[in-house]
Amino acid sequence: MDNKQPDSQISQFPNSYWHSHQRPHFSPLIQDESTEVAVIGGGIVGIVTAYLLAKAGKKVTLVEAREFFHGVTGHTTAKITAQHALIYNELIQTFGKEKARLYYEANRDGLDFIRETSKELNIDCDFEEKDAVVFASSAKGLKQIEKEARAYETLDINGTLTHGQLRDLPFETLAALTMPYQAQFHPVKYLKGLLDEVSRLGGQIYDRTRAVKLSKSDNTVTMENGAVLSYDEIVVASHYPFNDFDGLYFSKLSINRSYAIAGRINKPIPDGMYISAESPIRSLRSIPVENGNDLFLIGGDSHQTGKSNPPNQVHFENLLAFGKEWFELEEVEYHWSAQDMTTLDKVPYIGQMTRTSENVLVATGFNKWGMAMGVSAAKILTDIINGEENDYVELFDPTRNKLKGKDIQRFSKKNTSVGKNLLETKLQRPDKSPEDLDLDEGGLVSIGGKKLGGYRDENGELHLVKTTCSHMGCGLNWNNSERSWDCPCHGSRFSYSGDVLNGPAVKPLKKVDEKKSVE
Repeated sequence: MDNKQPDSQISQFPNSYWHSHQRPHFSPLIQDESTEVAVIGGGIVGIVTAYLLAKAGKKVTLVEAREFFHGVTGHTTAKITAQHALIYNELIQTFGKEKARLYYEANRDGLDFIRETSKELNIDCDFEEKDAVVFASSAKGLKQIEKEARAYETLDINGTLTHGQLRDLPFETLAALTMPYQAQFHPVKYLKGLLDEVSRLGGQIYDRTRAVKLSKSDNTVTMENGAVLSYDEIVVASHYPFNDFDGLYFSKLSINRSYAIAGRINKPIPDGMYISAESPIRSLRSIPVENGNDLFLIGGDSHQTGKSNPPNQVHFENLLAFGKEWFELEEVEYHWSAQDMTTLDKVPYIGQMTRTSENVLVATGFNKWGMAMGVSAAKILTDIINGEENDYVELFDPTRNKLKGKDIQRFSKKNTSVGKNLLETKLQRPDKSPEDLDLDEGGLVSIGGKKLGGYRDENGELHLVKTTCSHMGCGLNWNNSERSWDCPCHGSRFSYSGDVLNGPAVKPLKKVDEKKSVE
């Protein structure tokens, strides 16, 4: 596999558009503390949960492993919608009409919350009401959209089915299903406003503090630096639960990466939020900017984390080619990717993490749709902690065990795949030595007969790590677009120098000194 960077305008390190806005910074937690509610994870779920609890008068401590918005919330397409591509027909089959309708209402409530709080707190977050549209360009996609339209009618969801060409899109479309009155926004601007409110209400906020161990016997969570946070109740909102062995979450979550680019186009920007019914997925939306020369976002090209074939960089190139072909894309100003998880039945796990841990709550598995649903997750968690009723608790209960045939098949396929991935990665053999690595190139290398992961940065410095995942021992694969080591078993990701980028791993990779490795 060629791990050299192609000659491309998107060959540099990825940079999310949302990161161009000033992000908040806090101090790390360096000494032992106690709190009523510990919230682990500074994405949309964690921040909204902390805000709601602080507003309710709870003593809240919010802890983020890295700097804020380095996770999925800072790498989203930032659509706030109850239209999750094609989902409602499947939900009816899995859960029945009543619960499928509840899923819709939960997402609608999340959208309403963002709209209302942005007004109430005077947060300028580029909130714009938009139609959400799923479109088909093939006969297969057409049939799927017609089924989804019938599901909308069954569930009394406001939506419109149209056949033929969409005027806003330059390529052929056969049908589209539109859900009106949805929205898009700038997640960093919005959540920064909520963080300001958490601080004003007395909440404690820490970043660069990674939680590594949860002790249910004495209600403590230990950080990587040794600091201990005692709690009465804890919310695990770290995207992938850092304590995933509780409840065996590693066995019931599938992890994928998807990609996005943003740049200026020479055609009118479509006035809506679009997503294709077929694969490869193409997700489209505008990004308003201050000078009025808006950017156009193109997303899609997903694959299982750690298992990209071709190399990861090609996915960005695919989006670039699509933009140039259909929208006269001039240049890519930003490009980034995100990591998303899907549960066995495609409905998030929100609530009590296991049957035996009443004061440990979790939210995970948003299936790429974490904005509106992430807010509703925070409301569910807050109501549970406050002892209040919530209509959505049963639907999202993480301890639900009514697996149907498709769910059992997904469970078996996923865990069989893990064993296969473990074997395949262990059997990989390097075909290079460190001297073969060019500047800004990485991959498996051999030193003295030892298999190591190597990356030579743009200054010529060589970075060597052991490519055994610190989570459960799987071998890692090189990601040439983000210069990271990715695990195909459970989705952990590490920087080229070994630092944890994505869980469930909490420990870094072992670094190797080149001189000592040949002794």
